[in-house]
Amino acid sequence: MKCHEVDFEIFGDDMQTVEVELDPGETVIAEAGAMNWMEEGVSFEAKMGDGSQPDRGLMGKLLDAGKRAVTGESLFLTHFTNQGRGKKRVAFSAPYPGKIIPLDMNKMGGELICQKDAFLCAALGTRVSIAFNKKLGAGFFGGEGFILQRLQGDGMAFVHAGGTIVEKQLNHETIMVDTGCIVGFSPGIDYDIQRAGNLKSMFFGGEGLFLATLSGQGTVFLQSLPFSRLADRIIAHAPSAGGTAKGEGSLLGGIGRLLDGD
Repeated sequence: MKCHEVDFEIFGDDMQTVEVELDPGETVIAEAGAMNWMEEGVSFEAKMGDGSQPDRGLMGKLLDAGKRAVTGESLFLTHFTNQGRGKKRVAFSAPYPGKIIPLDMNKMGGELICQKDAFLCAALGTRVSIAFNKKLGAGFFGGEGFILQRLQGDGMAFVHAGGTIVEKQLNHETIMVDTGCIVGFSPGIDYDIQRAGNLKSMFFGGEGLFLATLSGQGTVFLQSLPFSRLADRIIAHAPSAGGTAKGEGSLLGGIGRLLDGD
């Protein structure tokens, strides 16, 4: 199915929103709960499946929904359609700070492999499925990188990532990356897991026991602040989770740091 041709505009800097412009009859699909606002004339409906294969039967749709459940995502995608006259707009954003990456899938070779929670929205016709890494090492030790999403199509798709986004072009090169810092990569990139140095580095280096290796020829998107890393820092300082709340710059914060040895 050929993707709908949608226009878009991205607003903001570190907490971005993408506003998609729909011609009459055009549709954009999005993760449940990603919508911020929409203009009158846009209707929405939660559907089981991405709509890229409209002739697929109920069992096929149930299979797709089951695969999405494996990734921890909602069983449904929300379809937003311009039912009015003239152009209408609908906006989406992710639930945590970061950047939105607009992807012309046609220029990406029609496919992108990305982290399971990176997908935000896309033009109708984009296929959203999962991609298991075939290598046992990546499967057992890949963390966030074990179960990946596969986006396929020839239209616009939008993924979200935390912190600063870096796009790297590999030309038969290899880079080593923290598994959580990978946003996505094109099909020409090979993904594997390697041990992070010697035993001392693995246990005391703070970089985790294993690192991802990305090699080959193609495009790699990296993020500076994975949500898992941000969440770990928040939990570590939350009193309800056993952490210590420190009031930076306050008298009580200073006393607390003296008592706990900081």
